[in-house]
Amino acid sequence: MNHKDFVAIILGSDENAYGNVRLIHETYQIRPLLVCTRLLIPTRHSNLFDLIQIDRFDQEDVFPGALLSILENHASSNKKLIVIPCSDYYAGMLSRHYGKFNGLIANHFLSDRLLETLDTKDKFYELCDRFGLDYPKTLVCEPNEREHALERMEFQFPIVVKPENSNAYEYLHCYFEGKKKVFFFNNREDYLAMISNMNTSGYNGKLIIQEFIPGGDSAMRVINSYSDDSGNVKMMCLGQPVLEEYAPNTLGNYAAIISRSDMDIYEKVRAFLEKIGYVGFSNIDMKFDSRTGKYMMFEINPRLGRSSLFVRGAGLNMISALISQVVNGEDIDCKYGQATALWTNVPRMVLKRYVTDPALSIEIDKLYKQKKVIRSLWYIKDLNVKRIISVSRYFFGHINNYRRYYFNKEQALFVDQDRSER
Repeated sequence: MNHKDFVAIILGSDENAYGNVRLIHETYQIRPLLVCTRLLIPTRHSNLFDLIQIDRFDQEDVFPGALLSILENHASSNKKLIVIPCSDYYAGMLSRHYGKFNGLIANHFLSDRLLETLDTKDKFYELCDRFGLDYPKTLVCEPNEREHALERMEFQFPIVVKPENSNAYEYLHCYFEGKKKVFFFNNREDYLAMISNMNTSGYNGKLIIQEFIPGGDSAMRVINSYSDDSGNVKMMCLGQPVLEEYAPNTLGNYAAIISRSDMDIYEKVRAFLEKIGYVGFSNIDMKFDSRTGKYMMFEINPRLGRSSLFVRGAGLNMISALISQVVNGEDIDCKYGQATALWTNVPRMVLKRYVTDPALSIEIDKLYKQKKVIRSLWYIKDLNVKRIISVSRYFFGHINNYRRYYFNKEQALFVDQDRSER
């Protein structure tokens, strides 16, 4: 079987979707199908894919039938159909409805039961306890407990508060004043003010309330991996975020990542994924706790991250790991990211201004000089005039976003806390 014996179907239209489209074009010189409700800026004016837009495609009552129709239209005895979800809700719907696609999808996804366990933080942290992974002190709050949840809190301010899944459809499509992906609070009053606004929105999901692990953006870590249909990890890459985004709707998304290597955490996470029978792509967020020297697990997302092209900067290709196994039937040894490179979604001047660690600033400058820098949306083979204008506005718009929204998380939280205790 050669590399053109498959059709790749990408679900979504964000940076993650464009990164996967770009990888497929770079690696196999073919045009995937991009299926979405509407084109977002990262995929607008691109010549790399064939577009299928379906109204309400991201909703449960439309998705199964619409995707089945696409699969049937492209089914062929000599081509395998590969489906790559680029959001949590698409990944979730693939797991829940997989049996409805009549075996037309060649790759596999998590079982609905395992996905629910990973998506439900209290169940996920039970798994962490069972398999020896560390995580922050956590309180899971039901919708009817929001006002009184802090009475059960067994840790101190500052705290981090977030919806159980900030990428879930219900949270993405609810609206209230001050809405963010992640909230940071020093006191009960500010928390309750946010809850008062949230309760007007109709959002009925759980909230996660956690202790704040000391450290700024560069204390975060992310691992992207691919596990084959037997649950064996075949590729894994570690990254150190050096800057996150700060606009309310994207707060906590990674803005720049340096690829790293750490065999201890590789082996620990690999053992965990294989023991629980994980299948497919994963995106794992964690934070290094300088007080204990431990990596504190936050969550596992059942798809590649929007910043997953940092893996390509490290010399690995997650899409090729999938295609090698599913299409070509190859059984490869696990490959770990070892090389150092910079992935960035923001201009260099933003990194110069807002990456405050001197050692990281020096390293970033060095990587620019060595031309070891990759940007998801700037692909030399896809730069027509309309796309250059669109991507440039989006890319350089980050400058104003940081001017307006940036704050030093650790300094703001702990300085305010010190003042309140005087």
